Amino acid sequence: MHKLNAVILVAVAILATACSEPPPPGEPIVRPVRYQRVDRQGSEELRVFSGTAHAALETDLSFKVQGTVNELPIEVGDVVSSGQRIAAVDRKDYQVRTQEAQAGLAQARAQLRNAEASYERARSLYENRNISRGELDAARAGAESAEAMVNAANQQLQAAQLQLSYTRLTAPQDCTVAAVYTKENENVAAGQPIAQLNCGDCSEISVAVPETFIGRIRQGSEVDVTIAALPDSLIRGRVTEVGIAAVGTTYPVTVVVTGDCPQIRSGMAADVRFRLPLEGGTRQIVVPPVSVGEDREGNYVYVLEADDQDQWFAHRRSVEVGGILAEGLLIATGLSEGELIATAGVRRISEGMQVRLMDQNKP
Repeated sequence: MHKLNAVILVAVAILATACSEPPPPGEPIVRPVRYQRVDRQGSEELRVFSGTAHAALETDLSFKVQGTVNELPIEVGDVVSSGQRIAAVDRKDYQVRTQEAQAGLAQARAQLRNAEASYERARSLYENRNISRGELDAARAGAESAEAMVNAANQQLQAAQLQLSYTRLTAPQDCTVAAVYTKENENVAAGQPIAQLNCGDCSEISVAVPETFIGRIRQGSEVDVTIAALPDSLIRGRVTEVGIAAVGTTYPVTVVVTGDCPQIRSGMAADVRFRLPLEGGTRQIVVPPVSVGEDREGNYVYVLEADDQDQWFAHRRSVEVGGILAEGLLIATGLSEGELIATAGVRRISEGMQVRLMDQNKP
């Protein structure tokens, strides 16, 4: 019995010793990575500024005369054609004024005929030496005065007719009714807004650009527009106006939308992406956005370096991102031209990890 216990103890000791020995080393993990050689490129910088969409033509219509609105055949959202009646005010007073002006013109014409006839008689008498030169001049002055009265009466009639025409409000072109500010039977003053119309085929975007960038925006340059209410949209646009007077610390820039116009409505928020030329046209180090990681310590990339056995290893390096260009991220500091960096799977790489360059064995 004692011999059996001794054998068991020896066996347990052997097994314990075998378990405490470290396992044989395995093969190192070699992760395949895509890479890119760092070079200098980029002549444009991408900048996004927010703005608001509005119709190409937004106009508030108003009467040039005062009166009581007796016609208002429109509602918000109606599509009106050029020349279509928008509203009208009571025109009775203006019709009476027109008739009075017509009567005044008729009276002035009658007085002119009488004065001209008197002047003809006076001239005949003067030729026969039956009246003096002074009497002839008086008759001629009477005829000229009557003619002036006719011209004045004619002007008064035209003014009354214009006032009468102003009692009708019509659409200047094909538009959509955006707002109605009054109601029927309401007394309105001259110049008081009656309705707002949005006209034009394509919308415009009003953007406020900071003073540090306004000098690099050119009229006629192409831009990309995204609408917050249309998240999947990417619409082309063109800069039509660049402000020269500041509003606070920004300058107004107008962008006309050149595609998918009917989708955009006035008041929608928009982001406009400008391609701004770099000052001096200097080419700088630009890398793909996927190659740059970010954590609490800042931005970083993994630089790929080879050892004496042509084995590649990834080494983390901090970089400073200087901006966004059309080609990628501008690297202000941290990289040199000609270095290799990982361009995919940056978050799955760790410092000193051995990697394998995909698609080729050597750079």
